Amino acid sequence: MTPPSLSRRRRAAALALATLAAVTVTGGARTAAEADAPRAGTAAADGVAPGLRGKIVSIRPLTNAAALPSAARNWYVTYVSEGATGKAVTVSGTVAVPRTPPPPGGWPVISWAHGTTGTADVCAPSADTPTGPAHDYVSIAATTLDAWVARGFAVVQTDYEGLGTPGEHPYMNGRSAANTVLDMVRAARRADRRIGRDWFAVGHSQGGHAALFSAVAEAGRTDVRLRGAVSIAPGGWGLSQTAPYIQSGQPGAEYAVAFLPTLLIGAAAADPSVKPGELLTQEAAPLLTAGRTGCQAQVREVAAGIPVDKVFVPGADLGPLTRYLRSQEPVGLTLRVPTLVAQGTADVLVSKATTDLMVADMCAKAGKVTYKVYEGVDHRGAIARSFDDALGFITSIRAGKTPASTC
Repeated sequence: MTPPSLSRRRRAAALALATLAAVTVTGGARTAAEADAPRAGTAAADGVAPGLRGKIVSIRPLTNAAALPSAARNWYVTYVSEGATGKAVTVSGTVAVPRTPPPPGGWPVISWAHGTTGTADVCAPSADTPTGPAHDYVSIAATTLDAWVARGFAVVQTDYEGLGTPGEHPYMNGRSAANTVLDMVRAARRADRRIGRDWFAVGHSQGGHAALFSAVAEAGRTDVRLRGAVSIAPGGWGLSQTAPYIQSGQPGAEYAVAFLPTLLIGAAAADPSVKPGELLTQEAAPLLTAGRTGCQAQVREVAAGIPVDKVFVPGADLGPLTRYLRSQEPVGLTLRVPTLVAQGTADVLVSKATTDLMVADMCAKAGKVTYKVYEGVDHRGAIARSFDDALGFITSIRAGKTPASTC
């Protein structure tokens, strides 16, 4: 994640990148919706037998920095989910249950989808330590998650496919993310039968994207019931323009280089036609090594020493990468549950301009969006700043009310 304190020049460059990406996204709405919203009777929907999804592979007490202090108990679990290619995968995550007695029907569930930490196993939030490579971000999210468990919610957190478990992490793959967020709830209910079937998808940045795809995928389930979604500073709008923007060499393109290895590794994990090693020059090859062994902070250090005109091999075929990333953009999504979108005006990683466009696009498909904007709040700050609104939003749904739409 980019540090919040940026120079005026860097802020302008980041906003230029976000704006360029936003205005160049045209069409593709059916691609995103069809690629990542599983439907009954399709191979994607039926790739893993329903009874297997959410099955616990292993479980043990969680005692590291990932444990929420207000919880009565914390567990680390591995469980079965359906990956980006429709095959069964083992995913890791955590479960925290509150100290308060469960209400009738069991504790409601917050299934948290985390923001970008990286693609290496050491970046998995469940593996967090006080000196860990992703602790600066994970610890910020943990403070708000602890507030949820202190208010009587079971809090479950997936690491996502391939992050902390075998295989590569298909970063920003909507279907994989939505599956792991959902199946984390199922696994949690197997870990503690006092956990209820009603759940809410809540996520930030990369996880905000996951929360939106969760809201799209919800349909026809009986074992668990998604009641609503909260998407904080959701990423993904204009994703397919990242590589062309770097190639353009425009001011600010150098800051996009830090996210390139994460995108390349993630795309290749889901689409074998994307071949990262064939796209990068020898000078830029260390980016992939950093992406596979370190987290975002380490990748940024390597990226800082690579000129933008030395990133891609001359004549590199970016077609497969661009097509894949376009299919994962949150464009043309039809939300099936009430969704709160939260955005800070001082966010230079996910600009308000792009989130405005995303919200307008979702409103055009279904009027289920409540949009909250926070003046002067940056990317990470939106997690804590949006908590009261998210709590009110979810409390309203649990009371049988329909949240007011801002569409």
